[in-house]
Amino acid sequence: MQATLLVELLTEELPPKALSRLGEVFADAVFKSLVERKLVAADARTDRYASPRRLALTVQDVVDRAPDAMADEKLMPVAVALDAEGRPTPALLKKLQAKGIPVEALPQFTRRMDGKSETLFYAMTVPGAALDDVLAGIVLDALKKLPIPKLMRWADCDFQFVRPVHGLVMLHGERIVPGQAFGHASGRSTRGHRFMGEGDVTLASADDYARVLYERGAVMASFDARRALIVQRLDQACRALGEGVRHVDDAALIDEVTALVENPNVYVAQFEPEFLAVPQECLILTMKANQKYFPLLDADGRLLNRFLVVSNMQVEDPHNIVAGNERVVRARLSDARFFFEQDKKTPLAARVPKMESVVYHNRLGSQFDRVMRIQRLATDIAARLDADVMQAARAGMLAKADLMTDMVGEFPELQGQMGRYYAMHDGEAEGVAQAIDQHYRPRFAGDALPQGPVACAVSLADKIDALAGFFGIGQIPTGDKDPFALRRAALGVLRILMETPLPLDVAELIAAARGGFRAGQVGEGDAAGFEMQLLDFMFERLRNLLRDAQHDARAIDAVLAHRPTRVDLVPAKLAAVVAFSSLPEAQSLAAANKRIVNILKKADAVGSQVEAALFAEAAERELHAALLAIRPALDADLAAGRYAGALSALAGLRAPVDHFFDKVMVNADDAAVRANRLALLASLAAAMNAVADISRLELKD
Repeated sequence: MQATLLVELLTEELPPKALSRLGEVFADAVFKSLVERKLVAADARTDRYASPRRLALTVQDVVDRAPDAMADEKLMPVAVALDAEGRPTPALLKKLQAKGIPVEALPQFTRRMDGKSETLFYAMTVPGAALDDVLAGIVLDALKKLPIPKLMRWADCDFQFVRPVHGLVMLHGERIVPGQAFGHASGRSTRGHRFMGEGDVTLASADDYARVLYERGAVMASFDARRALIVQRLDQACRALGEGVRHVDDAALIDEVTALVENPNVYVAQFEPEFLAVPQECLILTMKANQKYFPLLDADGRLLNRFLVVSNMQVEDPHNIVAGNERVVRARLSDARFFFEQDKKTPLAARVPKMESVVYHNRLGSQFDRVMRIQRLATDIAARLDADVMQAARAGMLAKADLMTDMVGEFPELQGQMGRYYAMHDGEAEGVAQAIDQHYRPRFAGDALPQGPVACAVSLADKIDALAGFFGIGQIPTGDKDPFALRRAALGVLRILMETPLPLDVAELIAAARGGFRAGQVGEGDAAGFEMQLLDFMFERLRNLLRDAQHDARAIDAVLAHRPTRVDLVPAKLAAVVAFSSLPEAQSLAAANKRIVNILKKADAVGSQVEAALFAEAAERELHAALLAIRPALDADLAAGRYAGALSALAGLRAPVDHFFDKVMVNADDAAVRANRLALLASLAAAMNAVADISRLELKD
């Protein structure tokens, strides 16, 4: 019999930030197990449900018993199973008895090669799985696979789950599938909305699940449907408030709110305009993080004194709901205003000495030690950029001071942003305030970069100090473990250097960062040589960054083979290599370059310079002349950063290079001639590889 299967686990309120993922994993695991047992087709329709108090799924066209299947039971090699006359041996009889196979079935056994020996097989019928026998086990196995960081016990039960379980529904069509989970036998009764629907909802059929639960229980079981409705009503509320009004766009907040309500509705509330004197970032974060409200912005991005509440109640008169939320938000905003006003009483500069009591890392010193290093390094970088070194030094010293404020202590997400507000209040220069705010950028993939040389200098100093410090004490990221976010710091450095761009050498920056640590503080013991390790780490991140940007893989290999520490030049080199690889001469020159490099690796003596008097063949004179002819233009293009022009000039060398290898024996008997020819090849290789290792462009057969 085919019918729709319903499985629902009824619980107390599940963790909202994890609900969507829990619903997906649960539904996928149950469905996969059903498919493996041949109880449903792999393309059957599945509907997933996840609400604050339930995980559920329905699967269409599930059979009550899987079809029987034929299987070959491997017994043993024929030489062991049968004697010379073809009669079963005691070993075979014992095997058959153990497996319950009758001896009379011996004529039906088949023989075939298994590896190097002829083996005896028994064709047997494997009964299909019965849904009633396996479903409870499937559900329990699926629940064990849920990504739950912490389990709990409840009452006097021996069971453990993320939240107490209150019921289990397993219906196949209209029939209850027997089974138990967490002490609850399966049935057909679930629970509706706590206040708006029927308390207990009896389900007549699995096909009626979503409809009956909504109509009688006032529960919208589908996570996706609730989310879509919330987004629709948030947008409707914004349009009703006027042109240009929009709510803060936060997908994570929408997901979390979706996981908190079973029957959502949106109401408009407000707070007193005087709270807008507090930086809007504080108010927005307070409303979002503490109360799960949606702050409203005008067309210019300024915060309004109104916000949207996603409620779990649909009522004709929402006055009490709105008033209650307004009372709550008033208290929260009052706290934010108090923190802001108190923090302004102490200048940022006066907070810096207090950081001596805050440990940054037990081997890298205090936060005060760290800001002093950042200050010195930011000043160094600003000087290299011809930026305002006084502003860089000031911003470097104050960059972490807002960590000592009450506001950032309450909301760490505001670090940097609050530093800018407090710096402006203290009368600091605009460039200093901006650098304090932006030195954390980029915070995540795709985030904006710091703007201006001073902000870039402080941002680079902050990230490179962290990288040099932790690599210098051997705290290198491994696998998926990166507790100090060093991968993010490395990507930030690379993006700033490459995308701004900035004419800075990353190896020199690492060396400068090392100089900011006390003698023996970094680079001791197992961390000796950490600068090279850190460079390797940076180049690997750069390779990944370029791949993610869809650059040509062979071009990336060619450019990074030279380990270019001027990261700002990499995009231009990549573009030049891609253009060169499209030339008809590219493959021939790439193959020749690879041959030249291999010859030079094996050479025992290479001449220090090319001497024309030692040429014995016209082909080597021709190649030398061609190389001398392109060298001035090549050097000029390289000096000016015209890498495409430099590589295109190499195209003219194809004919003399091919002619050289056709006519000239590099390993001549005369040592002087041989050394001179090797010197010519070394000069040629230097020209060919000035931009990138073009041998990496050779196409593999």
